[in-house]
Amino acid sequence: MRICHLLTQRLSRCRAAARLAGERGAISLLLAVTAIGLFAIIGLAVDGAGKAEAVDRAKSLAQEAARAGAQALDVPDAIADGSVQVDRDQAAAAARRYLTSAGVQGTVGIADGGRTLSVAVHDTYHPKLIGMLGINWQVSGQGRAELVYGIGGVRQ
Repeated sequence: MRICHLLTQRLSRCRAAARLAGERGAISLLLAVTAIGLFAIIGLAVDGAGKAEAVDRAKSLAQEAARAGAQALDVPDAIADGSVQVDRDQAAAAARRYLTSAGVQGTVGIADGGRTLSVAVHDTYHPKLIGMLGINWQVSGQGRAELVYGIGGVRQ
């Protein structure tokens, strides 16, 4: 009876050891999968914030380029007949110079009889972490400047 008891105990220990041997390395696999997921979440957070900043920069550059172009007034016409508008060629050139100095590309449009300048900026954001996968994001921004003048405190 004593021998049977010893054999049963030994058999139980062998079964337990066999069960544990089948799970060997399971924690390593779990850690690897969790680390990849965590890296992906951190990458999306960091690069998502970077992209939002790049979009804000594109909008700011477009607005500033539109303002730079709007300062190219057509002075001879303003003196001759009082009309306030930009010199189209000079305004477009000034806006393009601003974009070039900022290192971005864009388009310039003039409407409303030379009283409104619209600028669209197109740029590429190179993500820091997700960029390792070869991913780049296109960003763009719009800016607009209107010529507004007043006579005697009244906006025209």
